[in-house]
Amino acid sequence: MDRLWAPWRGKYVSCAGKHKGCIFCKASKRNTKDYVVFKTKSSLCMLNIFPYNNGHLMVSPLRHTKDMASLTQKEILDLFSSLNKAKSLLDKILKPHGYNIGINISRVAGAGVVGHLHIHIVPRWPGDTNFMPVTGQTKVISQSLRELHRKLKHAYAKKI
Repeated sequence: MDRLWAPWRGKYVSCAGKHKGCIFCKASKRNTKDYVVFKTKSSLCMLNIFPYNNGHLMVSPLRHTKDMASLTQKEILDLFSSLNKAKSLLDKILKPHGYNIGINISRVAGAGVVGHLHIHIVPRWPGDTNFMPVTGQTKVISQSLRELHRKLKHAYAKKI
């Protein structure tokens, strides 16, 4: 059996469940502090501050729900439209060669925030997995969250 080691996630895992309140609900009420890239009528897109890779975004409905079945058709359409916008922004700014896009439903499936449905978008490049996380327990992220946040917000503002 192959193993995927992710030691850079240790800090995130050790803090999981210790934060008061939902990060997505908090982010929907504020704007700049939580690395929100954009908000729509029914969803938001924000940077993951514990990224698997540079540009790791999360798109969520504004309404607090963990169940996809509870979303209205309008919310589903807005959520997936936001997912496409987020991917387009990453295409423009970071020019990745591929993506991992997924939803973790429940703690056993890997969800860190179990009460609020969200979609992860992880840009990928050839060679973005290397020895550093395994031997040095360090994930190399080539850009600061602040700089990427600024570029994504600027690109989003230009599209509107």
